[in-house]
Amino acid sequence: MSWLVVAGVLGCASVAAGAFGAHGLRDSVTPERLAAWQTAAHYGLVHSGVLLALALYASATGRGITLPAALILAGVVLFSGSIFGLVLFELRWLGPVTPIGGLCLLAGWASLLWLARDPAA
Repeated sequence: MSWLVVAGVLGCASVAAGAFGAHGLRDSVTPERLAAWQTAAHYGLVHSGVLLALALYASATGRGITLPAALILAGVVLFSGSIFGLVLFELRWLGPVTPIGGLCLLAGWASLLWLARDPAA
């Protein structure tokens, strides 16, 4: 599957999650849990844009983006996914997963430094 497809699926899912939070959860969860949900949806949407940019960069330059893209995808799945599970199902065991997702996101961003290097050097 191409990273462009992944970006599109993640972007669509993030918009749907944000809308569900705003309309479907507003009256059924605490304001704190709703805020956490919206943060998870926001992070997913922002990072779908990053994956889109990376896919376009790879297409334009022919350079590989597997490391940053995979780390960012893993980060969103673990970070946002764990928050969604915590809010919807109160799965407390997911609590420690959230920071692991955050670390994956940080590693994805940091790996862009490797991508920025001169490939001819």
